[in-house]
Amino acid sequence: MTERHLRFVPETQLEFAHGQCEEHPKDGLFLYGPLASPVSGGVLKYGVIGTDQGIELFAKWRKSVQGYIPPYKEDVAHHSAFPGFQAAFGMKWPEKPLAELRVSSKKIQDTIRIRNRHESIKKTVDIFSDAISGHLSDEADITPDLWFVIIPGEVFLWGRPQKAPPLSERKSGSAQMKNKDARVFLAAPSMFEEDNQQAQLQLYDLNFHNQLKARLLNKAVVQIIKETTLDQATWPETATEKRTIQDPATLAWNLCTTTYFKSAGPPWRIRDIRPGVCYVGIVFKKDSSDPASGNACCGAQLFLRSGDGLVFRGAVGPWYSKELKQFHLPRAKASELMKLVIEAYKRIHGEPPQEIFIHGRTRFDRDEWLGFSDAKTNDTKIIGIRIRPTDELKLYRLAKQPPVRGTYYEVHKRMAYLWTKGYVARFNTYPGFEVPNPLAVNIDWGDGDLHQVVSDILALTKVNFNGCSFSDGVPVTLKFADAIGEILTAAPNIEGAPQPFKYYI
Repeated sequence: MTERHLRFVPETQLEFAHGQCEEHPKDGLFLYGPLASPVSGGVLKYGVIGTDQGIELFAKWRKSVQGYIPPYKEDVAHHSAFPGFQAAFGMKWPEKPLAELRVSSKKIQDTIRIRNRHESIKKTVDIFSDAISGHLSDEADITPDLWFVIIPGEVFLWGRPQKAPPLSERKSGSAQMKNKDARVFLAAPSMFEEDNQQAQLQLYDLNFHNQLKARLLNKAVVQIIKETTLDQATWPETATEKRTIQDPATLAWNLCTTTYFKSAGPPWRIRDIRPGVCYVGIVFKKDSSDPASGNACCGAQLFLRSGDGLVFRGAVGPWYSKELKQFHLPRAKASELMKLVIEAYKRIHGEPPQEIFIHGRTRFDRDEWLGFSDAKTNDTKIIGIRIRPTDELKLYRLAKQPPVRGTYYEVHKRMAYLWTKGYVARFNTYPGFEVPNPLAVNIDWGDGDLHQVVSDILALTKVNFNGCSFSDGVPVTLKFADAIGEILTAAPNIEGAPQPFKYYI
């Protein structure tokens, strides 16, 4: 590695209230507050649902984040004190929610222990989703912007794939059909409706978090929090379980940031993103109800200059290749998906984008690329970017020094290794434990400037509004790709219309 191949991208500046800029979200929020929005300076409209214990723990935590929370370590630069919700975000967080729904702890204990896991998790989700849906139907004039869903630890523990209660605790349910028989009836429905209803359970994901979000799309934005997280955050010295979460100040920053985003809008934006540019992350998820079919759902994440975005659900089909071990769309389907993206951009901005950067983890094949290109009706420039983590330790050793975040090694004009993790001047250290390996960035299709491409990727590591960290290791276009793909297929009959990103994270 010679110096002439090493380049550097300066740290991205983020814009906050009054046009003020900082590198670190916590600095900008602490000093200036979030970007102006229609509800900035207003009152948080929220609902909360949980057991009696969960609602009590949430109330204590909500009270704790109204005031100052000291940093976990005073002498460590990447640990920051939390100044209080209103001090940081300019919004009042009232003590009384717009809606408070209490669910039965006993009922949750019973449903999460049902032997058939598809039935178990669906019925546990029913408890929360039916209560929220019922409230929205009965109280149409009282609509929270955000619902806090407080779940017992056992729902988190057993409401996931490959997890189940001990045999001695499992309970009988109404579904007796075996999984393999259910898949047969999904392919060829039975003449008995009871069989078909049991088979339909296979279409519900074995993940409480993903299924709840999928079933509430178009209805409610939710933030799911474990009771144990709130317990440890408010009473760290007397918590009933060993600490496994972030310290109270960090947790307050992260949960309050996503609270603001989901209720009010992006709390900051990238300063130097060019007008007329958008970024698209391509998402695939295999059909879990019939893994052998090769069927998968394809989706796209559209990110705008603000860092906010939309999620599009494409067609389900045999997009997975066992030979290549990759997903690929045929030309027509790629065109359909990109047309949805471009039309949505036009509705927001009044005109089509000037440039579209499409991010994926594998190389788009020729049919996909032709399909993406077919979708445009003007001079829009489309660039296809492949981004994948690497384990290029030799690059680290050859550099003979810890890499600075933003350093990239230009292999040639269409390929580079970019360090999105590394030494950060703001902290005067590398805030990590493992060797910071780079991302391999390839311009596979289209005419793109490599320096601009890696600059944009670095900037997109700083718009994860699900927390308040300095940066992530991967851009937001790929950060939530797997989770979004799982939500897109977590329940049947999910609408295909684009949904705001806040419904998914």
